[in-house]
Formats: sequence, C-alpha cells, structure tokens
Amino acid sequence: MRLTSLAFQDGETMPRQFTCDGANVSPQLQWTDAPAETRSFVLLCNDPDAPAGVWRHWAVFDIPAYRSELVEGAGRPESFEDFRHAVNDFRQFGYGGPCPPHHHGIHHYHFRLFALDCAELSVRAHPSCEEVEQEARKHALAEATLTGLYQR
Repeated sequence: MRLTSLAFQDGETMPRQFTCDGANVSPQLQWTDAPAETRSFVLLCNDPDAPAGVWRHWAVFDIPAYRSELVEGAGRPESFEDFRHAVNDFRQFGYGGPCPPHHHGIHHYHFRLFALDCAELSVRAHPSCEEVEQEARKHALAEATLTGLYQR
C-alpha cells in the first residue's frame, strides 16, 4: 500500500498552509494498492518529536473501503462525510496542524494509513486519537506512511 500527497513529497517540508502558522487545514492525501480484503481505513497524524512525547494531531476512522483519497480540508469537523474524527491532543475534533515550539528544530509528522479488516472500529462515541490507533492496530491488514517536516 502507498500513501502520497499532492501537497508535499515524503520527507519534505510541509507547506505553511497546513500548519498552525497558516490556514491549519489538512493536506490532500491519496492511497493505492490496498489489500483486496480491506473493509475500512484509518488515517493518523502523529509528531514523535514533541517535547513531552508523541503528539497526536489527527485520527480519521471508519473511512469506507471504496475511498482512495481525502481532499484538502477533510480534517475540519464540519466536513464529516462518510468517516469519523477523533479528539486530538489539542482537545479538538479533526485536524490540528503542525505547531512545534519555536527553535525546537525539525519535527517529523507521520501520516499513517491503516487498511483494516473491519468496516467500523469498536470505540466510544468520542474517542481520542490514541484510542483509535490502539483499536486500529488490532485490525490492520497493511500500513503506509508519508512523512512531512516542519519547524518554526
């Protein structure tokens, strides 16, 4: 499985519009080559370089298997379509873009897509990103990663 974006290449700097210094909108993401038995997808965005440990920026889950893309801005809670958002570490639903401390160096933002063997995750009504990730790992058939960089 492969995860890509029209907004940035793997290992490159994320454009400002996708960060807290810009419009804070989620980037366009697309994927290919999911396993045939995929029933849904989960997309996560985590920053392992945060001073206090992993910072969870976004979790989208129950993405139907027929999808192969999230459009730019799909991380806004009001854009709920046929998938659900978790509560991120900013304590908000949806996408919270890169916002590392000033002069903390380069942070790596890992967008990870999981293909799952179930159509819906068994999580509470308003799960945290961490809860979504834990449940997704139990059902993962395949995983793909795209890493964007950002520093302030």
